[in-house]
Amino acid sequence: MSITQNLNNIKSSIANHVTLVAVSKTKPISDLMEAYNAGQRIFGENKIQEMAEKFEAMPKDISWHMIGHVQRNKVKYMASFVSLIHGVDNFKLLKEINKQALKHNRVIDCLLQIKIASEDSKFGMTEVDALEILQSEAFSDLKNIKITGVMGMATFTDNKNQIKQEFTVLKNTFDNLNSIQTSNCDLKIISMGMSGDYKLAIDCGSTMVRVGSSIFGLRS
Repeated sequence: MSITQNLNNIKSSIANHVTLVAVSKTKPISDLMEAYNAGQRIFGENKIQEMAEKFEAMPKDISWHMIGHVQRNKVKYMASFVSLIHGVDNFKLLKEINKQALKHNRVIDCLLQIKIASEDSKFGMTEVDALEILQSEAFSDLKNIKITGVMGMATFTDNKNQIKQEFTVLKNTFDNLNSIQTSNCDLKIISMGMSGDYKLAIDCGSTMVRVGSSIFGLRS
């Protein structure tokens, strides 16, 4: 199956309210351009340097999503163009994104990464952490970021019940945080689900799925 066929199959299987992020990390620009020519405009990368190089080389109507773990000292390399940062897992990172966005006179959309997996290797904050940030005065001072939703990564397991429980935790967290409406917080996005479990994630309330290998094939 070609990238175009894969993309069309996935798009036809998800509802209109669900956004498809094509996870293109490690893939050559020729692969991304095939997806682009098939109509895909949202790409997700997990390394800022690689994303910046692809941004320079590719059409400018693409939305670039940073889906990996973000180091604060690298934020400046994407602040001029990134559309959405998925993995914001602490307040210091938010402050740095705000600082760099201000330099480019932009407001950068961000998702709070909530830890739903049982694995220690997964990053993220608790619902209590998120509430504390969103209700803090320090947060209200950040005028160049906007929290537009939450993101979570389920445990890497074949146990569908466990994955479903973890997705449900993220949906419930979203619902509980959703009462907070401020000038820089307007929650609309639940980013969860990848190639192996995006259909389950959508059933559990996901509005944004991050799909890589099902579009581009397995990473070499």
